[in-house]
Amino acid sequence: MNRTERLYALVDELRAVAPRPRTVGWLAARFAVSRRTVQRDLQALMEAGVPVRAQPGQGGGWFVDRDHALPPINLTAAEALAVAAALAGAEDGTPFSAAGPAAMRKLAAALGSSTAEEVRALTERIHVLPARTAPDVLATVEQAVARQRVVWIRYADSSGRESEREVEPGGLLAASGSWYLLGWCRSRRAGRGFRLDRIRAAELRDEPSPARTVPALDRDLAERVRRAETLRSLSGA
Repeated sequence: MNRTERLYALVDELRAVAPRPRTVGWLAARFAVSRRTVQRDLQALMEAGVPVRAQPGQGGGWFVDRDHALPPINLTAAEALAVAAALAGAEDGTPFSAAGPAAMRKLAAALGSSTAEEVRALTERIHVLPARTAPDVLATVEQAVARQRVVWIRYADSSGRESEREVEPGGLLAASGSWYLLGWCRSRRAGRGFRLDRIRAAELRDEPSPARTVPALDRDLAERVRRAETLRSLSGA
């Protein structure tokens, strides 16, 4: 492990146990270096603006404020391209995609120069058609799911026939390139899936929605759906 890798690893170690401190002796043993080397590394991190601090006294040591220190982003070009393509495809048509451009700007700022250049070159060859889901509809559905509120929708079926529904949201489903609002339809008294691009209008009600699980809405669907691998690290699954 070279010094740069060790500096990153030091921050990661301190963040992992924050707000508890680690002693210099413990860190020296952990990274198989001298106490003096650890002291120099910690001083270098402080001078670089990383919020590492020393806590004196018995039970003290070095610690880092987790709220002010993000781990380094060391993505390969392929990983960065995967994120860029996913965010581009999600832009303004996928639930919770509004923060995507800001996330991509932060990612681009953290990439190494050669990786960033490779990503920029590919992005010139990626194009996206405008979304068919109205932005206000998408925002309302997002709030209904996130806040667990009943939502009124005007929905068009595959033949274009429209109907009005009150839905108790259970979640969101991605299938065959489309996104669906899963929920309990009060009109049909059953679990239903509503394609987001067929929702013509939506209004959030003040009424809290009962908790709805996929098995309670559709047992057959529950046996077929899976948790997306990209979400496992966020959900703790």
